[in-house]
Amino acid sequence: QVQLVESGGGLVQAGGSLRLSCAASGSFFSINDMGWYRQAPGMQRELVASITSDGRINYADSVKGRFTISRDNAKNTVYLQMSSLKPEDTAVYYCNAEVTRYSRRSFSSWGQGTQVTVSS
Repeated sequence: QVQLVESGGGLVQAGGSLRLSCAASGSFFSINDMGWYRQAPGMQRELVASITSDGRINYADSVKGRFTISRDNAKNTVYLQMSSLKPEDTAVYYCNAEVTRYSRRSFSSWGQGTQVTVSS
C-alpha cells in the first residue's frame, strides 16, 4: 500500500507564491516518475510538471518560468514551488507517482489533492 499526502495549498493573491509538498509512504520498491496535476472546476485534469527519479523535468507551457518542481528521493517527497501565481492557476493540485512494488509490478498512485486558490 502506498499513500501520497499533499500539503501546502491555500489562498493567495495574484503574484504570490505557494510551495506544495507531497510525501509518499507505505511499502514499495521504488518511486519512478513523480508529477503534479491540477484540475479546475469543469475542466479536465492536466499535467503541471513531472520529474523522473534521476531529475529530468517537464513543465506545462502555462507554468514554465513560474513553477519549479523538485524531489528529495531520500524523503520520497516531491515539491512544487509556485510563484507569480495567476487566477487561472486556481485548481485542486494532485500529486502523482509511478510506483514499483516489491513484486516488480508498477502502478500509478494519486494523492487526495490540495486546493490552490489565487485571487485577483
